[in-house]
Amino acid sequence: MKIQRICIVGAGSIGGWIGTKLSRCAGVQLSVFARGATLSALQKDGLQLQMKDAQIQANVKASNDAVELGEQDLVILAVKAPAVREVAAQITPLLGKSTMLLSAMNGVPWWFFNGLGGALKDQCLQSIDADGQIAQHLKAHHIIGSVVHASCATKNPGVIQHNFGNGLIIGEPSGQDTPRVQALLALLKEAGFDATLSPQIQKDIWYKLWGNMTVNPVSAITGATTDKILGDDLLRGFISNVMLEAKAIGERIGIPIAQQPEDRHQVTLTLGAFKTSMLQDVEAGRAVELDALVSSVREIGQLCKMPTPWTDALLGLARVHARRHALYPE
Repeated sequence: MKIQRICIVGAGSIGGWIGTKLSRCAGVQLSVFARGATLSALQKDGLQLQMKDAQIQANVKASNDAVELGEQDLVILAVKAPAVREVAAQITPLLGKSTMLLSAMNGVPWWFFNGLGGALKDQCLQSIDADGQIAQHLKAHHIIGSVVHASCATKNPGVIQHNFGNGLIIGEPSGQDTPRVQALLALLKEAGFDATLSPQIQKDIWYKLWGNMTVNPVSAITGATTDKILGDDLLRGFISNVMLEAKAIGERIGIPIAQQPEDRHQVTLTLGAFKTSMLQDVEAGRAVELDALVSSVREIGQLCKMPTPWTDALLGLARVHARRHALYPE
């Protein structure tokens, strides 16, 4: 299976990083669905990726019209979670019968319970896709899940700075080892990613969420870097209590986490002082991903009839802060 026609939807930090590296693979024709300043920059200068030891520039076909870009072999959806609903209807012309849609986003995605099984099999989360419009436009059979382990930042529209990390975990929502996911894995490795195949991508998503759902909103509220947040005993204890609730919910839905919160704190601390993506969004005046990171966990807890008082408190604090800055809907 050849993967040649690739379109990036959301050429920000992560989408730009992935797209630029893929552009170097033999036979790849890279396009970007973009708007506004990003579209103008891409049409003029293409994508630019700045790394510690190299700089890559990729010429791309950029358009705000998915019909013009046409059907793709692979679409990489890397927009922020609050933007998925808006773009879902716009990008359907990119999706042919056999197109793969790689979901490269933070938090719980709309397709999370597709293929997971258990009591919540195929459950649609109201906090993510209240009326089912995302699932209607982005059909389940297109989806390949992913987890990104990298830190990047957008310096200017179309200009991406890679900070650290090179990991991509991918997997079919069903957990099957299919020819298409093997073809994608091979392409990602050719592009230079530390790519691995997961037998249960939902578990990898939940594990990353386990740390992000706490430190991200706390950083947005406090404006502090991760070392300062985890260096405060009281705040660290609060975060641990939220994580224990999410750990219990994960066990209930069939994706247990073997670690304890303190184990994860030590992993986060090894990364040094850094700003989370949500803090970067607040500072840039962008909508925050509270629903994908926190509301979704609370909703799953409710569906499992499990109380989440610590998660409720975190969500309440974070959304009042975000609403005060017009970054989360009333």
